[in-house]
Amino acid sequence: MNETQTSSADHHQPGLYEIRIKGHLDDRWTDWFSGMTITLQDNGDTLLTGPVIDQAALHGLLKKVRDLGLPLVSFNQVQPNQADMSDSAQEKEKK
Repeated sequence: MNETQTSSADHHQPGLYEIRIKGHLDDRWTDWFSGMTITLQDNGDTLLTGPVIDQAALHGLLKKVRDLGLPLVSFNQVQPNQADMSDSAQEKEKK
């Protein structure tokens, strides 16, 4: 039997997530997604980036995206340095 074990400390640390949705959100949604950075992408997507305290909070964010009626493109848990790298990688792709 193979079981993956994680330390109990991991369960108490918020994870950093990137949630990509199709379409642009305007500034009025900033309060609704408090704690998340809203970045409008050139391809028409919106990238929400920020800490998510637990799985229930992640489900709450995904429910908000669903309630907007905008298609969810992807969501990923990232390391803090990966979030910075993904933006710079996209900038390089544009050039």
